[in-house]
Amino acid sequence: MSMQAARVGQQAMTLVVSLALLTLTAESGRAQAHRNPATPSLRHIQTIDPHTGPVGTVVSVRTENLPLQARIYLGIGATRDGFETLSEVAQGEWGEVSGTIRIPETAPWDRAIVVVALNAIFSPIGISDPFHVTNTDGMVRRTGRITDEGETCPTLRDEDDYLYTLTGDLGAARPGDQVIVEGTYSETSRCELGKTIGVVRLVPDLR
Repeated sequence: MSMQAARVGQQAMTLVVSLALLTLTAESGRAQAHRNPATPSLRHIQTIDPHTGPVGTVVSVRTENLPLQARIYLGIGATRDGFETLSEVAQGEWGEVSGTIRIPETAPWDRAIVVVALNAIFSPIGISDPFHVTNTDGMVRRTGRITDEGETCPTLRDEDDYLYTLTGDLGAARPGDQVIVEGTYSETSRCELGKTIGVVRLVPDLR
């Protein structure tokens, strides 16, 4: 199913994500964000493949732990921002879901996005590990704070609270500095934290 054909009403709704806790409720035909500490956390979407790529990348999504629903939709969004519904997928009798989405042209390369599973009233029920959109040069951009959370390599904690190991020349940057980093993304490296940005450009964040 193509993204164009599967786009469900071009819906862009507000999604509030707290990495461990998120809930939405439908009111008057739209989903309105609200916080409810009594609501259980979202299920973890078990597999997305690949985890990085440019806009247009087709991402395979599979998980076996979602509750049984009348309908399941897949979308993408950035942490604490809106999400966009991209496709409807079938759910097996035991709750398993398998489908694909295509990363749209609107997806940002300067922050991570996540795959979101939604039920029939567009309430999120599952969320994936982050997907990292690359630009035409194959790079990602992140804004955040240099930290010393890594044992063998410096680290960056970005504005969405994702942690990256940094390799390459950081110049005079030190823990505590607010910076903007551009570089190549890798799921693995010689550093113990794994998710790594090979720094090509690092400048102070002067905002």
